[in-house]
Amino acid sequence: MTQTKDSIYASPLADIEAFKFDAKVVDVFPDMIQRSVPGYQAIIAAIGLLAGRFARPDSVCYDLGCSLGAATFSMLQHIDAPNCRIVAVDNSAAMVSRFHERLQKDAPNANVQIRCEDIRDITIENASVVVLNFTLQFIPVEDRLAFLRKIQQGLLPGGLLILSEKLCFDDPRQQDLQTDMHHAFKRAQGYSDLEISQKRSALENVLIPETFAAHQGRLLEAGFNSAEVWFQYFNFASILALK
Repeated sequence: MTQTKDSIYASPLADIEAFKFDAKVVDVFPDMIQRSVPGYQAIIAAIGLLAGRFARPDSVCYDLGCSLGAATFSMLQHIDAPNCRIVAVDNSAAMVSRFHERLQKDAPNANVQIRCEDIRDITIENASVVVLNFTLQFIPVEDRLAFLRKIQQGLLPGGLLILSEKLCFDDPRQQDLQTDMHHAFKRAQGYSDLEISQKRSALENVLIPETFAAHQGRLLEAGFNSAEVWFQYFNFASILALK
Protein backbone atom coordinates (compact mmCIF):
# COMPACT_ATOMS: atom_id res chain seq x y z
CA MET A 1 0.00 0.00 0.00
CA THR A 2 1.42 3.38 -1.06
CA GLN A 3 2.05 5.62 1.91
CA THR A 4 1.36 9.35 1.91
CA LYS A 5 3.58 11.26 4.31
CA ASP A 6 1.90 12.63 7.42
CA SER A 7 2.22 16.42 7.43
CA ILE A 8 -1.09 17.27 9.15
CA TYR A 9 0.60 19.16 11.98
CA ALA A 10 3.64 20.43 10.05
CA SER A 11 2.41 24.05 9.83
CA PRO A 12 1.33 26.23 12.77
CA LEU A 13 -2.40 25.88 13.45
CA ALA A 14 -4.38 28.76 14.95
CA ASP A 15 -6.96 26.35 16.31
CA ILE A 16 -5.95 22.77 17.11
CA GLU A 17 -9.04 20.59 16.90
CA ALA A 18 -9.49 17.40 18.88
CA PHE A 19 -7.96 14.47 17.03
CA LYS A 20 -10.37 12.34 15.02
CA PHE A 21 -10.00 9.56 12.49
CA ASP A 22 -11.38 11.49 9.53
CA ALA A 23 -10.53 11.37 5.82
CA LYS A 24 -7.52 13.62 6.34
CA VAL A 25 -6.02 11.16 8.85
CA VAL A 26 -6.98 8.11 6.77
CA ASP A 27 -4.91 9.43 3.86
CA VAL A 28 -1.72 9.47 5.96
CA PHE A 29 -2.53 6.87 8.63
CA PRO A 30 -0.02 4.13 7.70
CA ASP A 31 2.82 6.66 7.74
CA MET A 32 1.49 8.38 10.86
CA ILE A 33 1.21 5.29 13.01
CA GLN A 34 4.54 3.78 11.99
CA ARG A 35 6.35 7.04 12.76
CA SER A 36 4.40 7.67 15.97
CA VAL A 37 4.13 4.27 17.70
CA PRO A 38 7.44 2.60 18.55
CA GLY A 39 7.42 -1.08 17.64
CA TYR A 40 4.16 -0.91 15.70
CA GLN A 41 5.25 -3.26 12.92
CA ALA A 42 6.59 -5.80 15.42
CA ILE A 43 3.24 -5.80 17.21
CA ILE A 44 1.31 -6.23 13.96
CA ALA A 45 3.53 -9.15 12.92
CA ALA A 46 3.10 -10.82 16.33
CA ILE A 47 -0.69 -10.45 16.18
CA GLY A 48 -0.63 -12.67 13.10
CA LEU A 49 1.56 -15.27 14.81
CA LEU A 50 -0.61 -15.27 17.93
CA ALA A 51 -3.79 -15.58 15.88
CA GLY A 52 -2.26 -18.52 14.07
CA ARG A 53 -1.78 -20.23 17.43
CA PHE A 54 -5.10 -19.37 19.09
CA ALA A 55 -7.61 -19.29 16.22
CA ARG A 56 -9.92 -22.31 16.34
CA PRO A 57 -12.03 -23.98 13.69
CA ASP A 58 -15.53 -22.53 13.33
CA SER A 59 -14.70 -19.57 15.60
CA VAL A 60 -14.46 -15.80 15.18
CA CYS A 61 -11.45 -13.50 15.48
CA TYR A 62 -12.31 -9.87 16.18
CA ASP A 63 -10.24 -6.84 15.16
CA LEU A 64 -11.86 -4.05 17.20
CA GLY A 65 -10.87 -0.56 16.19
CA CYS A 66 -9.49 -2.07 13.01
CA SER A 67 -8.64 1.22 11.23
CA LEU A 68 -7.21 0.21 7.82
CA GLY A 69 -7.02 -3.47 8.76
CA ALA A 70 -3.31 -3.99 9.48
CA ALA A 71 -4.05 -6.53 12.23
CA THR A 72 -6.69 -8.25 10.10
CA PHE A 73 -4.29 -8.70 7.19
CA SER A 74 -1.64 -10.03 9.56
CA MET A 75 -4.10 -12.56 10.99
CA LEU A 76 -5.17 -13.63 7.49
CA GLN A 77 -1.58 -14.58 6.71
CA HIS A 78 -1.35 -17.01 9.64
CA ILE A 79 -4.81 -18.41 10.42
CA ASP A 80 -5.32 -21.85 8.94
CA ALA A 81 -8.16 -23.04 11.21
CA PRO A 82 -11.05 -24.21 9.02
CA ASN A 83 -14.08 -21.93 8.83
CA CYS A 84 -12.52 -19.31 11.10
CA ARG A 85 -13.71 -15.86 10.14
CA ILE A 86 -12.60 -12.34 11.06
CA VAL A 87 -14.95 -9.57 12.10
CA ALA A 88 -13.29 -6.15 11.81
CA VAL A 89 -15.05 -3.15 13.36
CA ASP A 90 -14.34 0.58 13.38
CA ASN A 91 -16.56 3.63 13.93
CA SER A 92 -14.71 5.75 11.34
CA ALA A 93 -16.58 5.61 8.04
CA ALA A 94 -13.49 6.91 6.25
CA MET A 95 -11.34 4.11 7.69
CA VAL A 96 -13.89 1.42 6.91
CA SER A 97 -14.33 2.62 3.33
CA ARG A 98 -10.59 2.57 2.66
CA PHE A 99 -10.25 -0.83 4.35
CA HIS A 100 -13.03 -2.22 2.11
CA GLU A 101 -11.16 -0.97 -0.97
CA ARG A 102 -7.92 -2.60 0.11
CA LEU A 103 -9.60 -5.89 1.04
CA GLN A 104 -11.31 -6.10 -2.35
CA LYS A 105 -7.99 -5.44 -4.06
CA ASP A 106 -5.65 -7.63 -1.98
CA ALA A 107 -7.84 -10.39 -0.51
CA PRO A 108 -11.26 -10.42 -2.21
CA ASN A 109 -12.04 -14.00 -1.13
CA ALA A 110 -11.02 -13.60 2.52
CA ASN A 111 -13.55 -14.61 5.16
CA VAL A 112 -13.67 -11.09 6.63
CA GLN A 113 -16.68 -8.99 7.61
CA ILE A 114 -15.99 -5.26 7.97
CA ARG A 115 -18.48 -3.27 10.02
CA CYS A 116 -18.77 0.46 10.68
CA GLU A 117 -20.05 0.53 14.26
CA ASP A 118 -19.15 1.56 17.78
CA ILE A 119 -17.22 -1.43 19.11
CA ARG A 120 -18.97 -1.07 22.46
CA ASP A 121 -22.28 -1.93 20.80
CA ILE A 122 -21.37 -5.14 18.98
CA THR A 123 -21.99 -8.65 20.22
CA ILE A 124 -18.87 -10.70 20.92
CA GLU A 125 -19.51 -14.41 20.62
CA ASN A 126 -17.68 -17.65 19.80
CA ALA A 127 -14.40 -15.73 19.82
CA SER A 128 -11.02 -17.40 19.89
CA VAL A 129 -9.02 -14.16 19.45
CA VAL A 130 -9.90 -10.52 20.12
CA VAL A 131 -7.54 -7.70 19.11
CA LEU A 132 -7.68 -4.22 20.65
CA ASN A 133 -4.64 -2.64 19.03
CA PHE A 134 -4.29 0.90 20.43
CA THR A 135 -8.08 1.16 20.66
CA LEU A 136 -9.13 0.96 24.32
CA GLN A 137 -7.26 4.22 25.02
CA PHE A 138 -9.89 6.08 22.96
CA ILE A 139 -12.83 4.65 24.93
CA PRO A 140 -13.97 6.63 28.01
CA VAL A 141 -12.32 5.21 31.13
CA GLU A 142 -15.69 4.63 32.80
CA ASP A 143 -16.75 2.34 29.91
CA ARG A 144 -13.64 0.18 29.82
CA LEU A 145 -14.44 -2.42 32.47
CA ALA A 146 -17.89 -3.28 31.11
CA PHE A 147 -16.46 -3.46 27.60
CA LEU A 148 -13.64 -5.81 28.62
CA ARG A 149 -16.06 -7.95 30.60
CA LYS A 150 -18.21 -8.25 27.46
CA ILE A 151 -15.15 -9.39 25.50
CA GLN A 152 -14.18 -11.90 28.19
CA GLN A 153 -17.66 -13.38 28.21
CA GLY A 154 -17.64 -13.70 24.42
CA LEU A 155 -14.31 -15.50 24.31
CA LEU A 156 -14.14 -19.26 24.22
CA PRO A 157 -12.35 -20.93 27.17
CA GLY A 158 -8.61 -20.52 26.60
CA GLY A 159 -9.24 -17.60 24.26
CA LEU A 160 -6.87 -14.65 23.85
CA LEU A 161 -7.24 -10.88 24.04
CA ILE A 162 -4.36 -8.85 22.59
CA LEU A 163 -4.47 -5.37 24.13
CA SER A 164 -1.97 -2.78 22.90
CA GLU A 165 -1.94 0.61 24.63
CA LYS A 166 0.01 3.75 25.29
CA LEU A 167 0.97 3.68 28.98
CA CYS A 168 1.44 6.27 31.68
CA PHE A 169 3.48 5.85 34.86
CA ASP A 170 2.94 6.62 38.53
CA ASP A 171 6.56 7.66 39.08
CA PRO A 172 6.96 11.24 37.74
CA ARG A 173 10.56 10.60 36.70
CA GLN A 174 9.54 7.53 34.73
CA GLN A 175 6.69 9.46 33.15
CA ASP A 176 8.99 12.28 32.09
CA LEU A 177 11.65 9.87 30.82
CA GLN A 178 9.23 7.73 28.82
CA THR A 179 7.55 10.80 27.32
CA ASP A 180 10.89 12.37 26.41
CA MET A 181 12.07 9.16 24.76
CA HIS A 182 8.84 8.85 22.79
CA HIS A 183 9.36 12.38 21.52
CA ALA A 184 12.99 11.50 20.68
CA PHE A 185 11.69 8.51 18.72
CA LYS A 186 9.31 10.75 16.77
CA ARG A 187 12.07 13.24 16.01
CA ALA A 188 14.18 10.36 14.71
CA GLN A 189 11.29 9.52 12.38
CA GLY A 190 11.39 13.05 10.95
CA TYR A 191 8.71 14.81 12.99
CA SER A 192 9.47 18.39 14.05
CA ASP A 193 8.98 19.75 17.56
CA LEU A 194 6.02 21.75 16.20
CA GLU A 195 4.37 18.59 14.84
CA ILE A 196 4.96 16.73 18.10
CA SER A 197 3.54 19.58 20.18
CA GLN A 198 0.45 20.17 18.03
CA LYS A 199 -0.34 16.44 17.75
CA ARG A 200 -0.02 16.11 21.54
CA SER A 201 -2.49 18.98 21.99
CA ALA A 202 -4.93 17.39 19.53
CA LEU A 203 -4.84 14.09 21.43
CA GLU A 204 -5.28 15.62 24.88
CA ASN A 205 -8.55 14.40 26.43
CA VAL A 206 -9.05 12.12 23.39
CA LEU A 207 -6.43 9.46 24.06
CA ILE A 208 -6.44 8.63 27.79
CA PRO A 209 -3.52 6.37 28.80
CA GLU A 210 -3.34 4.32 31.99
CA THR A 211 -0.66 2.42 33.90
CA PHE A 212 -0.01 -1.24 33.25
CA ALA A 213 -1.17 -1.97 36.81
CA ALA A 214 -4.53 -0.33 36.03
CA HIS A 215 -4.91 -2.38 32.86
CA GLN A 216 -3.90 -5.62 34.54
CA GLY A 217 -6.21 -5.06 37.50
CA ARG A 218 -9.15 -4.27 35.22
CA LEU A 219 -8.52 -7.31 33.02
CA LEU A 220 -8.48 -9.59 36.05
CA GLU A 221 -11.63 -7.90 37.38
CA ALA A 222 -13.26 -8.50 33.99
CA GLY A 223 -12.66 -12.22 34.45
CA PHE A 224 -9.44 -12.94 32.58
CA ASN A 225 -7.19 -15.52 34.27
CA SER A 226 -3.96 -13.67 33.58
CA ALA A 227 -2.66 -10.57 31.83
CA GLU A 228 1.00 -9.88 31.14
CA VAL A 229 3.06 -7.55 28.96
CA TRP A 230 4.74 -9.36 26.09
CA PHE A 231 6.12 -6.24 24.36
CA GLN A 232 7.08 -2.75 25.43
CA TYR A 233 8.97 0.04 23.66
CA PHE A 234 9.12 3.19 25.83
CA ASN A 235 5.52 4.12 26.77
CA PHE A 236 3.83 1.75 24.30
CA ALA A 237 3.06 -1.81 25.31
CA SER A 238 1.08 -4.86 24.28
CA ILE A 239 -0.59 -7.21 26.76
CA LEU A 240 -1.75 -10.81 26.40
CA ALA A 241 -4.87 -11.57 28.45
CA LEU A 242 -5.90 -15.21 28.69
CA LYS A 243 -9.34 -16.54 29.53
